Amino acid sequence: MAVPKVLAFDVFGTVVDWRSGIARDVAPFLADLGREDIDPHVFADQWRGLYQPAMEECRSGRRPYTRLDILNRETLEQLLLRHDIDPRAVDETRLHDLAFAWRRLDPWPDSVEGLTRLKAVFPIVTLSNANTALTLAMAKRAGLPWDAILGAEATGCYKPLPGSYLGTADLLGIAPGDLCLVAAHHSDLAAARAAGLRTAYVDRPREYGGAPAPDAHFAQDWDYCADSLIALADRFDAVAV
Repeated sequence: MAVPKVLAFDVFGTVVDWRSGIARDVAPFLADLGREDIDPHVFADQWRGLYQPAMEECRSGRRPYTRLDILNRETLEQLLLRHDIDPRAVDETRLHDLAFAWRRLDPWPDSVEGLTRLKAVFPIVTLSNANTALTLAMAKRAGLPWDAILGAEATGCYKPLPGSYLGTADLLGIAPGDLCLVAAHHSDLAAARAAGLRTAYVDRPREYGGAPAPDAHFAQDWDYCADSLIALADRFDAVAV
């Protein structure tokens, strides 16, 4: 198999640990409201659960493309209302800060080293549903060494629409088959493969706190598989020899 020309990475769950990071920021927020009855990790799961429905409004055409920062704020307010917390009664600065918790996620322990090694061989870019400002802030804080930040704003559509994958390849000036999506999500990889991209699966068993991944039924025999980005770099070192 020919080695791809560019690696494009999903970010949430693949490169950064969204669940722990969101729970970390949610915990003091809920404590200050006297709502220690709400498990911060459950809250993180519920917030993440509103992610796809919000993007589907844009994917379906019922709503124009809207940056993820904005969707995150809207879904936060929806979730607070579900827990009988009126967002209007919460300090605006606190709400804004919590909505931006998605910009402060920590990388998995292997991510920075793995990306650095992969960057020595390939251009590495993001192919994420996150908007540019969100991904840039996250990268700066976490030390993620991207060559370019691409994603929903670059293509004007959210994954798993084909345009998100094909548009990224077009922006890079390469054929879809020369672009490899690296992701921890089988559904993302299945959509990328259907669009003609190469695929690399990275196993992240702790993404959902040890619970089974909701898209496991999309699993296929991917072009590359690894249990970390460091191991993925080893795989590419081996095939490049």
